[in-house]
Amino acid sequence: MNETTTRRDLIQCTLAAGVLAGLPLGISAGDSTATLWDEFPRQDAKLVGEVVGAAHANEARVKELVQAHPALVNAWWDWGFGDWESPLGAASHVGRRSIAEFLLERGARIDIFAAAMLGMTSVVKAFVAAQPGVQRTLGPHGITLLKHAKAGGKQAADTLAYLESLGDADVGLKANTLAAEKTQVYLGKYSSSAVNIECRLNSNGLLIVVIKTSKVTASPRVLHHVGEHEFFSAGVPSVRFRFAVENGKASELAIKGTDLLIIAKRNAG
Repeated sequence: MNETTTRRDLIQCTLAAGVLAGLPLGISAGDSTATLWDEFPRQDAKLVGEVVGAAHANEARVKELVQAHPALVNAWWDWGFGDWESPLGAASHVGRRSIAEFLLERGARIDIFAAAMLGMTSVVKAFVAAQPGVQRTLGPHGITLLKHAKAGGKQAADTLAYLESLGDADVGLKANTLAAEKTQVYLGKYSSSAVNIECRLNSNGLLIVVIKTSKVTASPRVLHHVGEHEFFSAGVPSVRFRFAVENGKASELAIKGTDLLIIAKRNAG
């Protein structure tokens, strides 16, 4: 060490050498590399989907996932075409108070929907005072604010009464009821060069769509009837599904949004 070289200089040179070599600070060249997921360094999409799904009902699994991966507490999952939902959002619209409280304790960002379900009337009132009309904003899957308060049960009774007094906190997306027998014309499989689509009925007799690409099989989405042969996916009225019908049977399905257009032909058979 010469007269002009200090201990600090040596430390800085060591750190700089590590950066230039592409090594994280504190990691030596001999350390093994962990297995990385496809979206690294973003959150693992599989874990995000699992924690949001579990937050609807499985408190034990939510706790397990968040304790192992704390950042998941504020993750969001796109169920399809922009129907985004967080773990807190999931717990809120189904009235899972204990899950919501756990998530908030772990740093989840509270919103008006969680506040409504939890019976935080003063918080809901503050939102409305700060942004008049916010009570008409829809939550995940197009669920209204008032329905979130209903999900909160007796503990949210005051909040429910307040939202009912506003008169417009339960205005949902406009859709028509379509009898199961009238959906028969749309049932079947459709294909394009990029996607495979299946239209079928779920256990409740509702028309659903399942979309598969070479990389992804999307979650089944309920289709809400608009009119004629046009539908929208749950929670996302800006994306429309329009069937071309010939001789009482759909021959083609077009999916169109502001920057999305897929035309799939019905498979033979």
